[in-house]
Amino acid sequence: MGLQIKDLFASYGAIRAVKGISLEIPEGSCVCLIGANGAGKTSTLRAIMGLIRDRKGEILLDGQSLIRCKPYEVVRKGIAMVPEGRHIFPNLTVEDNLKMGAYFRTNSVEIQSDLERVFQLFPRLKERIYQLGGTLSGGEQQMLAVARALMARPRYLLLDEPSLGLSPILVQAIYYHIQQIRQQGITLLLVEQNARMALEVSDYGYVLETGKIYLQGNSSELSNNPDVQKAYLGET
Repeated sequence: MGLQIKDLFASYGAIRAVKGISLEIPEGSCVCLIGANGAGKTSTLRAIMGLIRDRKGEILLDGQSLIRCKPYEVVRKGIAMVPEGRHIFPNLTVEDNLKMGAYFRTNSVEIQSDLERVFQLFPRLKERIYQLGGTLSGGEQQMLAVARALMARPRYLLLDEPSLGLSPILVQAIYYHIQQIRQQGITLLLVEQNARMALEVSDYGYVLETGKIYLQGNSSELSNNPDVQKAYLGET
């Protein structure tokens, strides 16, 4: 049935960041949220994960409500998030960072198997397995943040600005890995300011402005929309 958000509001004190939006993320799809800074994209992901306490509306996973779930409960139900800015543990090794992603799991054999799986996806991390996370390059840290989320065995992966601060070559590399993750059957909800890249890899997109949905449609349709081209794709 997928992940559904219905009439979602989310606030930071007196500041309302998300103002009654509704989204659908069908299982097996890649859906993107694009928009300017302050549009409510990150707040939407944080609200789904239960990281914003002041929220109302409905968040449904396969028809079951998540609105009262705490963040760790959301992860247990099959949703993981790669936060903006990576937020890896700089003083832990690559291996220990990855194991932190599996903190609630108890089957050591399965955890080891998943370690090998993410090392196949990100061979660079295997080369750096005993290196401290804080000594990795920006691109390697982003790979580590994605791999750590995968260690939770999510069905749904929320990605917040995965290309932020990376060179064009590294952006291409990260999005290559994102497409590989999707091929493994993981459903993706992608937040990006790099609207062109987001629309290229996604099936459907939502354009957010000041906490509300301004436009939505198939990604190809949005790419050809004159308003989107002018505001987000640098075309006139």
